[in-house]
Amino acid sequence: QAYQEWCEKHPWAFGNQFIVNDMVRDITTQDQVDMLVPRILAGYRDIVELKRPDHTVLDYDKGHRDYYFSRELSKAIGQCHRYLDMFVKYAENGLIGNRHIVAYHPEATIVIGRSRDWDDDMIKALHGLNARMNGIRVITYDHLLAQGDSLIEYLSNNSLSGSD
Repeated sequence: QAYQEWCEKHPWAFGNQFIVNDMVRDITTQDQVDMLVPRILAGYRDIVELKRPDHTVLDYDKGHRDYYFSRELSKAIGQCHRYLDMFVKYAENGLIGNRHIVAYHPEATIVIGRSRDWDDDMIKALHGLNARMNGIRVITYDHLLAQGDSLIEYLSNNSLSGSD
């Protein structure tokens, strides 16, 4: 709950295209997402799904010498797949009662686990696995924090130097 509250107050940490988030979270009568965030340029919404920071992100297969998504993350990917399908179905022309919330090729970001102790192989594995998915991106809470820190640093440096 604390992580969700923080993310709701700081949606810009997901990227500079997300500076606000919607208070609406019901995309159907049975489906509630953690966050709907509008893309600034188009106004279309994307989905953010928050999982626990103590969940495992990647597991390692010694036999094949590769990393794969953990059980918890695989379930979250399936959940986001359903949410994306339902969101498009019910909000293609705007959600009933919230016509300004439109789903047009929405994407989902899953925030799960921690990566502060990862080695280069694990970082590379997550990058590769993400690159092969379409419409769903996986980041850890450490990645989210680093992304937010980077944006703050960039904006602070440009403000100090007087750059546009």
